[in-house]
Amino acid sequence: QARLVESGGGLVQAGGSLKLSCAASGSTLDTRSIGWYRQAPGKERELVATISHSGTAYYEHSMQGRYTISRDNDKNTVYLELSSLKPEDTAVYYCTVATVEGRPLGSWGQGTQVIVSS
Repeated sequence: QARLVESGGGLVQAGGSLKLSCAASGSTLDTRSIGWYRQAPGKERELVATISHSGTAYYEHSMQGRYTISRDNDKNTVYLELSSLKPEDTAVYYCTVATVEGRPLGSWGQGTQVIVSS
């Protein structure tokens, strides 16, 4: 089973951008749908977006417009670009194998922390 590792988080000012990576090892991702999720302090983990094995993207309604999910199957990596960041985007971001509807199927890794300062 693929092991997914998130990276690319950090501290950024409001209005800034980040590109998160979800890199797989142990197995290829090219036949799997992948989801990005986030968990803000004191809140439950929530779906951000999913991408099908063929590259079709699906976004949670409130995430549309500022988030872009993509994948590079040659690099066995899925990306999440965050733009026009707001303090409320502060969260730990996770990726996992998922259905395109957003139901997580895999285990959770450590995630990558995004902190947006105002």
